Formats: sequence, structure tokens, C-alpha cells
Amino acid sequence: MNIHLTEAQKIKILNSEDVYEVMQQVLLRENKIERGQEHFWVIGLDSQNKILFIELISLGSLTQALVEPPEVFRVAIYKLAVQIVLIHNHPSGELKPSENDLDVTDRLIQVGKILKIPVLDHLIITETAYLSFLNEDILEELEKSTKYVPPYELIARIKAEAIATGKEMGEKIGREEGEKLGKIQALQEMAQRMKQAGYEVKKIVQVTGLTEKEINDLSV
Repeated sequence: MNIHLTEAQKIKILNSEDVYEVMQQVLLRENKIERGQEHFWVIGLDSQNKILFIELISLGSLTQALVEPPEVFRVAIYKLAVQIVLIHNHPSGELKPSENDLDVTDRLIQVGKILKIPVLDHLIITETAYLSFLNEDILEELEKSTKYVPPYELIARIKAEAIATGKEMGEKIGREEGEKLGKIQALQEMAQRMKQAGYEVKKIVQVTGLTEKEINDLSV
């Protein structure tokens, strides 16, 4: 459900405080009974961080609102948002994110990366206060998660990091032999990370070109 905004509310977002000022007003518009349920909203922003829309994605129970990525990104794509902010309320007044809050955010961050519509922040709000995942460094930690990263995307990221690492090592060590050593070390690092991610040795051999023995000798 689209939330009607006044022109004064279609502001340029500079920080989490700006988001909360708008969303506090939206929350307080609800009657007392509905404020006792969890709401999950999405704010769509343009390239200048100006609010394009606020969409209510889900209205749930006292403790949870069910959210699926297609519902979150459908409006963002349709209305040409280039980035989004997630917001949901905790009727209990507790601002600490639950495991489900973290899991949902993790999933939406990864989908946003694939669609090239990044998640800039996720706010948990009450009538009087809020918590920003960005300000608390929670967003940064979740961005490192690989739980919801598709295998092809994970391999692409590992390859890109390995190439960058190899070049960096080569530049530091210098000369042709140094560059070779850097590439070998980068491949070993790639293999280690793939082992940690649970890939089979045969798959790691295909991607890195290392032998099974070289891969098995690597510590995880």
C-alpha cells in the first residue's frame, strides 16, 4: 500500500535521523490498534537521495511482519528507485533486532546487489526512538554474509577478489617472479575461501587450476 506523502515529506535523505522524522509521522498516523502490529515499509530514493515513495509492504502480528523480496523490489523497479531504505516498527518498544530481522535484511541486501538497487539502511522504529543498522555497523556485517548469495555470484566475487589480490601482491613484490607468486597466493586464498563456503574439491580445481593435493594441503 502506497503511503501518501506531502511535498514537504518528499525530502532529501541525508542520514537516519531524516528517515526517522518522516517515518515517525507515518507510524503515528495509524490508529492505536494498528500501531500494536508490526509494519514493514520501504522508502524508494532517487539518485539524489530524495524520497520517491514510501510503500507499506506488510502488516503483521505483534512480533513479526512477513516480507518477501519480490514485494520489496517490485515497486522500487516500477518507480525507478535507485536505492532503498527498509523500516519496520517494534510495538514492544524494544529496538534490538531479532534473528528474523537480521535474516530478512541479509536476504534483501543480497537481492538488492543483484538488482543493483542497494539497501542503504534498515531502521527499527518505535513511537519515540529508532535504531539504524547502518549507524550500528550491522549493515556492514550483513553485507559480508554469503548466506543468500547465489553460487555463480559467489564464484564471480571470489574470482574478482583473487584477481585484485594477485595484482596488489604483484605490485608490492615487483618484477615477474613476484607477480607469479602473488597470483599463486591469490589462487590459494580463493581455494581456501571456497573450501570454507563448502565447495567440493573438484569444483575448486576447475575454478582455480590448483591440484587436489594443493587444495587438500590448505588449512581452512
